Amino acid sequence: MQQHIYNLAIIGAGPAGIATAVESYLLGIRDIVLIEKDQNHNATIRKYYKDNKRVDKDWQGQKVELDGNIYFLDGTKETTLDFFDEVIKNHSVELKTHTEVQKIVKVDGGFEVMIAGGSIKARYVVVTIGRMGKPNKPDYKIPSAIKSKINFTIDEASSQEKVLVVGGGDSAIEYAVDLCSNNSVTICYRRESFARANPTNQSDIANAIAHKEIEPYLQVNITALEEQDGRVKVIFDELEPELFDRVIYAIGGTTPSAFLSSSGIKIEDGTPVHDEHYESNVEGIFVAGDITQERGGSIALGLNHGFYIANHILSSKE
Repeated sequence: MQQHIYNLAIIGAGPAGIATAVESYLLGIRDIVLIEKDQNHNATIRKYYKDNKRVDKDWQGQKVELDGNIYFLDGTKETTLDFFDEVIKNHSVELKTHTEVQKIVKVDGGFEVMIAGGSIKARYVVVTIGRMGKPNKPDYKIPSAIKSKINFTIDEASSQEKVLVVGGGDSAIEYAVDLCSNNSVTICYRRESFARANPTNQSDIANAIAHKEIEPYLQVNITALEEQDGRVKVIFDELEPELFDRVIYAIGGTTPSAFLSSSGIKIEDGTPVHDEHYESNVEGIFVAGDITQERGGSIALGLNHGFYIANHILSSKE
């Protein structure tokens, strides 16, 4: 039996991926598959956003006008997930979850998206894998004896622990503030202030520090981690070593360079090469969402990318 060929395969079911699928559907393109390695869409929001966290259309003050048909408003983690549930449900988007893509191979008539145990064929492919799909890890080694005590979300944290949160962005601040009511929390950041965070988080961390609920280690760098008596010994460059029960890193995410390169997509300055239509150097493969931005991007940008790509694909088919 001949393998089914989709018109469009989209890798990554975040805002940019969903927008590409929906905008394409609204333009009359059918046979669209949305591929997601996690158990549901918007895995980054599900994993890295605490309950009731504010979710903004814009990011770090970027003001982006929405050009497409998905009208997203600021909300919370829960309302955002509900919103995208409805968007997918109402536009006949086929969502394949628990499906990890290994690479994209160009073949006659399109592409083969290689997955475990097989492949998915499509005429066009859009890659919308978010940077937080691969969280940044420290440069120094994490000893195997303490790996269970080194986390990248707060899911594993309990109460009455001495916790070190590493990072100075919104996620780091939110983790620290969320944990400080039931734990002894220190936040370590290599810069002198939390200027990168949004105003609400800046206010929250300043208030927690003022009330001695969080200990700030600013302009401090970590050089190594060691195991000592079942705890994490943190070696600082500027301070004496200190023991913690848990260390949580919130230092951003990275472009999935190995995957992109294996698929023939060139990377320059940490982002995949693309033209004004978000088409990569491989004709027929597009990139969208925060992997196209050097420091990440907003939901609004991702939604617009989907709109632009869908329109370009339609014009290419005509």
